[in-house]
Amino acid sequence: MSEFKVPVSEEDFNLNFAQIKPLMTANQAHFESARCLFCYDAPCVAACPTGIDIPLFIKQIHSGNVQGAAKTIYESNYFGHACGKVCPTEVLCEGSCVYHHQGVPAIEIGRLQSFATRKAMDTDLQIASPAPANGKKAAVIGAGPAGIACACELRQGGVEVDVYEAKSLGSGLTVYGVAPYKITNEEALSETDYLEKQFGFRIHYNQAISSAEDIAGLEKNYDAIFIGVGLGNTSLLGIDGENLPGVEGAVEFVENLRMNKAEASVPSRVVILGAGNTAMDAASESARMGASEVSLVYRRSRESMGAYPFEYELAKSVGVKGIFNAAPLRIIGKDKAEGVELIRTREVNGRLENVSGSEFILPAELVLKATGQGRQYGFLSLISGLELDSKGNIKADSESFRTSNPRYYAAGDAVSGGQEVVNAVANGKKAARAMAAAMGIAVKG
Repeated sequence: MSEFKVPVSEEDFNLNFAQIKPLMTANQAHFESARCLFCYDAPCVAACPTGIDIPLFIKQIHSGNVQGAAKTIYESNYFGHACGKVCPTEVLCEGSCVYHHQGVPAIEIGRLQSFATRKAMDTDLQIASPAPANGKKAAVIGAGPAGIACACELRQGGVEVDVYEAKSLGSGLTVYGVAPYKITNEEALSETDYLEKQFGFRIHYNQAISSAEDIAGLEKNYDAIFIGVGLGNTSLLGIDGENLPGVEGAVEFVENLRMNKAEASVPSRVVILGAGNTAMDAASESARMGASEVSLVYRRSRESMGAYPFEYELAKSVGVKGIFNAAPLRIIGKDKAEGVELIRTREVNGRLENVSGSEFILPAELVLKATGQGRQYGFLSLISGLELDSKGNIKADSESFRTSNPRYYAAGDAVSGGQEVVNAVANGKKAARAMAAAMGIAVKG
C-alpha cells in the first residue's frame, strides 16, 4: 500500500508533494553558509554550466548581504531561483564540493541559491539596468528557460524583445515538466514575472507561431529571431495497444498533474516504461497521488539507466518498484489498458536480445510512456533553410548558436535533444550575445 493518501484538496496535494528542497530560514542560511571553505579554484563553479561565482554569493549571504548574493547569482543565471530548486545539484555544484573528499556532506548550494533569489523576488530587488533602446528588435519563440535567458541578455544591450509563447503560462519545463515536489507553480511563475518586470521584455501568451504567415511576419518586423521551442509530445513506442485509454506520455502526465493538482486522477496500479529522469518524476508523482502499486520498467539493466541515481533512490523511497531487463511487447486491454505484456532481456556481446519464453504480464490501469519526446517538425519545417540533424534537433553552432538560416539562433532542448534547465539558460544567454554582436551591439557584463 502507498504511504500517501489520495489527495482530495489542494492542501492534501501540497502535503503529498512537499518540497524536497524547502526554502531555508535566515538562520539556516547563515549557518550553512558558514561551512563554505571559499575555495580559490572552486570546483563547484567549474561544475556549474552558468559559471555562478558560488563562493562569492555564499560569502555574501554569510555576511548578511543577501541582496548582493542575489545579484551575483542573477548576473550569471537568469533562472537563479528555479535552478536552485530543480538543478541536479547532487551531480553538478554540490557533487563537486571538496567536502566529499573528507566524507562530509556537501554545502547545500542549491538551497542557499534559492534563499537569496527568493529574497530578491519578494523585495522586488533591482537586478537589471538595461541599456537605452537602440532601435534593434528581436523575437523569441518560446518562453522557456532558453528563451527567457536570451530575452534578458538582449535587453541588457538595449534590444527590444518580444517573446511569443504558445501556452497560457511561461517558464517552460519548470512549470510544465518538473515534478511538483521540486518547485511549485507559484515559484516558477513568479520568477518569470519578476524577470519580465526587471528587464522589460514582453511576453505574448497564447500566441503560437504556427504558420508560414507568422514566420514571414517575424522576419519582416525583427532584426533577429531566437528559437526556444523545446521538444514535442512523447514519442510512439510502436506496439499494440498503445492507443488504448489509460496509456499516456509521461511528459503529458506530469503537465496535467502540475496544472490540475488534486483534480488529476491516478488509479491504483501504474506502470512506467522507461528509466530516465522524466520516468522517475512520473513514478514518484504516481505514488504521491496515492497509487498503491507503481512499477518502473526498463529494458536494460539498472546500471544503464538514463536517470541520475539519486532520482531513482527518491522514487524508491516512496514505494516505486524497479523492474529491469524487461521490454514491453504490447499493452493489454479491451476498452482500456489492463496491463503490459513484457519479455525478459539480456545483453549478449553488448547487444540486447529477448529471452525466448520469458514473457509475463504486469497488471496496470495506467501505463505511462517515458521513452523520449518527438521533435517539432511541423513548426521547424516552416523556416526556410533550417537544417536538422539525424535526430530532428536543430543544427546550431556550438558557440554562437546560430542556425543554418542566419536570421535564426536556437538553443535549449530543440538543439540539445534534452538537457537540464541550467544548460538551456547558459546557452540561451550565449545565443543572445551572438545575436547582439551580429546587430553591432555590445552587451555589458
